[in-house]
Amino acid sequence: MSARNLGTELGSFLECFSCLLSHLALPHPENAYLSWISKIQVNQPAVLRRAEQIQARRVVKKEWQAAWLLKAVTFIDLTTLSGDDTSSNVQRLCYKAKYPIREDLLKALNVHDKGLTTAAVCVYPARVCDAVKALKAAGSTIPVASVATGFPAGQTHLKTRLEEIRLAVEDGATEIDVVINRTLVLTGQWEALYDEIRQFRKTCGEAHLKTILATGELGSLTNVYKASMIAMMAGSDFIKTSTGKETVNATFPVAIVMLRAIRDFFWKTGNKIGFKPAGGIRSAKDSLAWLSLIKEELGDEWLTPELFRIGASTLLSDIERQIYHHVTGRYAAYHDLPMS
Repeated sequence: MSARNLGTELGSFLECFSCLLSHLALPHPENAYLSWISKIQVNQPAVLRRAEQIQARRVVKKEWQAAWLLKAVTFIDLTTLSGDDTSSNVQRLCYKAKYPIREDLLKALNVHDKGLTTAAVCVYPARVCDAVKALKAAGSTIPVASVATGFPAGQTHLKTRLEEIRLAVEDGATEIDVVINRTLVLTGQWEALYDEIRQFRKTCGEAHLKTILATGELGSLTNVYKASMIAMMAGSDFIKTSTGKETVNATFPVAIVMLRAIRDFFWKTGNKIGFKPAGGIRSAKDSLAWLSLIKEELGDEWLTPELFRIGASTLLSDIERQIYHHVTGRYAAYHDLPMS
């Protein structure tokens, strides 16, 4: 299904997009170059049909499933974002990130020497130092990601949100997951949204910027597409579905719209932007469906940690249980996987 089938009015979009790109370096792009945003519409029935196709697919089996599940591990941003986070449970998280699957299981699959780890560890800004310290002590180079900008609501003053980014980077975070101010989307303030994300981009410096759209609170799939495009134009390295704290988090319809936006952006600019679904992805079977979606919508080039992540806190446990079953032929008891 083409982007035109998504209902985006790409005729108008493509005419002015090249002009817009030439102005992206400006801190305040003229309204004329953002006017096309108001004309975009997403064909919701078409998106829902595509989502049903993905969910109806049979998952891979046996050794193919094990291989895909191990690949899924490498895309996980292993996350703890709880009010009772402490230095000790962050340290435990970092250990699990470095050793995500029991070594004897990896030996049985002959992949024990591949250096399998999760893609990153994601924590609150106040816990960045704990994560950096724990990973350094473990001799690991796994990146530390930090949420920021008034996570999860994004309703604090802009100055405070920017300072939160600065402090997280100063403490050693190399990836920053910012959350947008949803009010700007719901009221159609696209230039203001662009300006805010540009400031986030500048404050991140060399750190990767992942922009959380909180799609469950954007009101429509059309708004999801518009916000995705603005985030990419403003310099985001990734666009991310959710904080994991909304009532509705990562869903296939939302993902399809965001992935089509990524593809449209790539076609016009040559720039590959990453994608991160987060929230509600808990089972190994779910992770396989997400990998299949990425492969079909964007291709194998996006199936790398540089361009695809899964934000999750419990997914890894189920993947390890499935690997245990594949190797031993039985499901693990609680004591078999004590670090899960």
